[in-house]
Amino acid sequence: MLLIDHAEKIAEKIRISGGGRCNFTNVDTGPANFDSTNPDFCRSALARYTPRDFIALVERHGIGWHEKHKGQLFCDDSSARIVDMLLAECASGGVERWQPCAVQSVAHDATGFHLATARGPVESARLVVATGGLSIPKIGASGWGYALARQFGHAVVETRPALVPLVCSGAAWQRFEGLAGVALPVRIGADGPRPAPAFDEDLLFTHRGLSGPAALQISTFWRPGEAVQIDLAPGVDLEAAFRTAKSVPGRRLGPLLAELLPRRLAEAWLQATPELAERRVADLRDRDLAQLAAALKGWQVVPAGSESYRKAEVTAGGVDTRELDSKTCESRRVPRLYFIGEVVDVTGWLGGYNFQWAWASAAACARALGQVYAAGNAGL
Repeated sequence: MLLIDHAEKIAEKIRISGGGRCNFTNVDTGPANFDSTNPDFCRSALARYTPRDFIALVERHGIGWHEKHKGQLFCDDSSARIVDMLLAECASGGVERWQPCAVQSVAHDATGFHLATARGPVESARLVVATGGLSIPKIGASGWGYALARQFGHAVVETRPALVPLVCSGAAWQRFEGLAGVALPVRIGADGPRPAPAFDEDLLFTHRGLSGPAALQISTFWRPGEAVQIDLAPGVDLEAAFRTAKSVPGRRLGPLLAELLPRRLAEAWLQATPELAERRVADLRDRDLAQLAAALKGWQVVPAGSESYRKAEVTAGGVDTRELDSKTCESRRVPRLYFIGEVVDVTGWLGGYNFQWAWASAAACARALGQVYAAGNAGL
């Protein structure tokens, strides 16, 4: 088995993930945590290689871990431990590694695959494409895997940055431009034609728009021109809070809103109607308070774009899974050609799901190759 990698450093995406501690899986991983034009494709691989399987591997290598938030598992120390573990597994399996080494071309005929590389030609009966996506180009990401898929006749679902901060601009955004650093828990969804989950996460205002787990989660499902819907007070009945405040003598709307939301956000919100800030709540009409509550519970923001692949954690879209075998990840167009991981049109939520897809799809492919090897086929 030969592993060819064009990057200077091994597994940089693993090394930098999770703030350097690698959010290597999520114990709650299931098919519902992934976006794909073929949502059932990931079921088989995820069912046959679970988070518990990867945890067992981590523990076998003596790597400490902890659950941080919502099923997200991190290393107790450096993410380099995961990289070392994977390299050790490769060594024990007799994997040869050429790195850095660029693949210049790939051809295919009845005898197998013929690769021209920076270190010379390679002949192989089978080829596994695990090239990742376009996200974080500064560590070597490229569209090579998609180009190879197209070369062999595969459809590629349009790619886009995912798990990425959103950029906001325009007149409607001006009053929120000074809120960089403000964070709060929200419930967020995408107002598009496709079904999209709603996420209960923290939202962070930045100098350029919206970030934090909430923005990153919804970015996978958002499309340019669509609105993002944000409940700024999840779990709070604002109408009831306003009604209660009406019975408090001298209670003013500005200070009340600053208790229900971060103060700077409350002040920015009321900039659109400054005359209301100092009004007594008791003097306001129920209809106006109901409209204010509805606006805060259903704030619609139309982002101007995203921070692009340079800040995206993953790439959505990719090799169309309808042309791959779900049990082995083998191409239905070109026998003995496999696509696994991020290059495939399977995109997980924030929180370790994408790593679990990488492990599970790799395991599905490895089992298929192992069966061939066990049968005595020397063409691996």
